[in-house]
Amino acid sequence: MREVDYGEVRVTEHRGRDDLLSAGLGQAGLAGAPLPFANPLDPTAEELRRRAIQTSWKGIADLGPLGGYGTVYGGVPDVPGREYQAFARIPSAQTPHRVLLQLPDHFDKQKRCLVVTASSGSRGIYGAIALAGAWGLPHGCAVAYTDKGAGAGYFDYADNSGVALDGRRANRGEAELEFQPTPAPAGTGIAIKHMHSGDNPEADWGRHVIQAAQFGLAMLDRAFPDEAPFTAQNTKIIATGVSNGGAAVLQAAGLDQDHFFAGVVALEPNVHVFERGRAMYDYATEAAIWLPCALGSERFAATPFARGPGGVLPSAWPLRCASLRAQGKLRGNTVAEQAEQAYQYLHTRGWTDEALNTAASTTTFDLWRVIAAGYASSYLRRGANDMPCGFHYAAIGVGGLPGVADPVTRAAWWADGAGIPPGNGIGLLGGMSVSSDPTLIGSECLRALWTGDDHQSQALHASIAATAAKLPRGDLPLWVVHGAGDGLLPTAFSSEPYVAWLREEGRAPIYWKVPYAQHFDAFLALPGFGEHHVPLLPFGYVALDRLWAYLYEGATWPTDVPTPAAQPRGAGMLERRMLGLP
Repeated sequence: MREVDYGEVRVTEHRGRDDLLSAGLGQAGLAGAPLPFANPLDPTAEELRRRAIQTSWKGIADLGPLGGYGTVYGGVPDVPGREYQAFARIPSAQTPHRVLLQLPDHFDKQKRCLVVTASSGSRGIYGAIALAGAWGLPHGCAVAYTDKGAGAGYFDYADNSGVALDGRRANRGEAELEFQPTPAPAGTGIAIKHMHSGDNPEADWGRHVIQAAQFGLAMLDRAFPDEAPFTAQNTKIIATGVSNGGAAVLQAAGLDQDHFFAGVVALEPNVHVFERGRAMYDYATEAAIWLPCALGSERFAATPFARGPGGVLPSAWPLRCASLRAQGKLRGNTVAEQAEQAYQYLHTRGWTDEALNTAASTTTFDLWRVIAAGYASSYLRRGANDMPCGFHYAAIGVGGLPGVADPVTRAAWWADGAGIPPGNGIGLLGGMSVSSDPTLIGSECLRALWTGDDHQSQALHASIAATAAKLPRGDLPLWVVHGAGDGLLPTAFSSEPYVAWLREEGRAPIYWKVPYAQHFDAFLALPGFGEHHVPLLPFGYVALDRLWAYLYEGATWPTDVPTPAAQPRGAGMLERRMLGLP
């Protein structure tokens, strides 16, 4: 495989009141309020790193008092060590991806182990630390990360500033930036790497993962020159990721015909198989239009986030039903009748009741429209000033209107941002009408990019086709773990067609469709939500434990492992028995 192309390497030490896994915060600190910066206008690289790690943990794991993290499963031990960080580049890419190796002081040279991962969602470089770091570092493994061409290296055209290698703000020309888009007027707004790089980074997620692993091996050579070279032949490389990171490691598995990886564990992957299942853009744009009405059905009366205070329907639900009724897409004269028809429509499109129940949270938080607007821009390789359907990102000023970014908020973007606005003082603007249902026009425009047949639709379909996973080698240990109630990436559209395809092609993946698990473990700490579900992370940890036993302890790789009979925790604390794990 080709050697990774990377620039300056930043090396930092993390010991004493600092460490690799929690930046010295420990589990209690990770779960607590963000520590303030000594100078909010100019936080140090160390402060930004600490906050980025905390933000990443909170975005992925349930650290709430009832969730059982650290007692029932998982843990946040103190792991001293070093970090090696750089910008790496895929051949022909305009924008680099950030790579990072965390090397624990107790790295086991006898059991050479490198865990490689990619961030979930569009998160920054620490976006998979709660999975890969929390499992790999205590096992004595080095852990290599990639942001896979996403992350919160936001570029603000107002002052021509972006993010340098150390996470701090820097102006164009002052330092190499994580993302430096094409020059444009100061009023262009905010440019986001995943959406505006012009690279369609999702098509290269597998290559990003492989480059991150190659970077990790190179940094191990640097750290232990007497033990070098570290290669895939003498160092076992375990790939794992969650959500988009899960898709990234499955893409990487499909590129590995040279036995580079020793095993792969993917959690709730956003995996796309050509002409099977459904691409996320397809069902996200569908959900943005139809779910607000469908959730008005009485069958969702007790579903968390499907109702407002006192069980009252959010006003957006009946308004969307009215819009669809006016277009002739629904019949019936009552909201109940229209909502039931919208529900039945989604059901015929493959949505299960389990997925629809938890999709209420995604709908309430307007994530379908947000995701579709950003991904459409990425697939069509647009810049900040020509996103599809009239959308754009801008700093939110006084009164919620577009304005100049608050300098304190901007200084913390790299640490606090999730990689896909809105949030952290940045809004998603445009794609709206002056009407009782203002977001429908933008959602329909985004949907038309999928259902249409003009040159834009053809370009979008070509970009999505380029993200399809390829077939992994026949002897690769591969385990897919997905929540049966995932409402963001329903199993029927993603993992199930992928696993079925692998089995038809003679592969033998292990597949767990975990009962009562959904997409966002972090949501389990929210009132009224956690009692209905179980976290998914512990099942990923167990799959990784089984892979470890196979690779290092002589255990037989299982041909099949029954899915644990998990059950929701109810109003009390999570107990081990509720997970159904051995």
